[in-house]
Amino acid sequence: MSINLGWGGRVRGLFADSKGPWGSGGGEGASEPASSDDGPGNGPWGEPPRRGRRSALGGGASISALDELVRRSRARFGGGSGGGGGLPGPAAGSLVLWAVAALVLLWLVVTSTHSIDPGQSGVVTTFGRYSRTLGPGVSFTLPSPIERVTKVDVQKIQTFDLGSESSDDLMLTGDQNLLDLAYSVRWNIRSPELYLFQMAQPDETIREVANSAMRAVISQVSLNDAMGDKRAEIETQVAENMQRILDSYHSGIQVQGIAIKQADPPDAVNDAFKKVTAAQQQAQQYVNNANSYALQLHQKAQGEATAFDKVYEQYKLAPEVTRRRMYYETMEDVLSKVDKTIVETPGVTPYLPLPQVQKGQSEQERQQ
Repeated sequence: MSINLGWGGRVRGLFADSKGPWGSGGGEGASEPASSDDGPGNGPWGEPPRRGRRSALGGGASISALDELVRRSRARFGGGSGGGGGLPGPAAGSLVLWAVAALVLLWLVVTSTHSIDPGQSGVVTTFGRYSRTLGPGVSFTLPSPIERVTKVDVQKIQTFDLGSESSDDLMLTGDQNLLDLAYSVRWNIRSPELYLFQMAQPDETIREVANSAMRAVISQVSLNDAMGDKRAEIETQVAENMQRILDSYHSGIQVQGIAIKQADPPDAVNDAFKKVTAAQQQAQQYVNNANSYALQLHQKAQGEATAFDKVYEQYKLAPEVTRRRMYYETMEDVLSKVDKTIVETPGVTPYLPLPQVQKGQSEQERQQ
């Protein structure tokens, strides 16, 4: 009998109070005294439900094995205590990891894909060293900072103006005159890799080269030539000299042309120079008029000589007839200007008022 009662107490102890399916509900080494009351409010594990919830919320209550697993997961992923109504630790850690992964993927796509527009070239550098040049279209490279792409517009014609800004821009011509010159330079990029890496200040270099080439050409021509019809020749020579110098620098620049906009004397002597120019133009006009009059006289004399040659040819055919005709023509020309009439034919009245008759006839013709 006593043996049966002992085993019955052990069985009741297994289902007593805080014993549940996950082990003891108490803390480490702590347990609540089991209730021997086997009343109607006990649960299937031998613990009243209300009493279990109050024990879990109380200060001396213990946590279950599931709570311990959650706590360790929070500690592993850097989560907090989970209180205050925020997101639980594992969910917050996963969200951060996904956000970082999305940023890394976006950075790889943006820095590895490059769209080069028509008329542009992409210069690729690997750790700052030139690697290759990309043409128009979509291209792919290693992500930054391993490879970087610099886009350069190679078809755009760039222009800048030089000269006519200060007295320092005056140029000396070949005949020791000063010239106030203003001109423009047109250029574009031929080799983008040379343009980016061979010159530290490409724009300033182009200006200096253009100034040097222009002064070299102007020093070989006269002032009138620089201001006159040789501008096109000067522009061509300056462009060729510039291209030769820039090629020696390995600049990757193509000179498209030079255009002279102004070529005048300095402002201090500009008025006097205009007067000299006007006087020279007037003198040239007088010379041209004299040459034109001389040409007219020459043509007239040549025509008269041609007519005399023709008369002489006729004279040689019939000298007497030609001589008499020339005599009559000459006498007619002479006597038509005098008031006397000479008649040598026999039987004619020596005196006739022929001049009065001629005047009367002339007056009648005017009145009619």
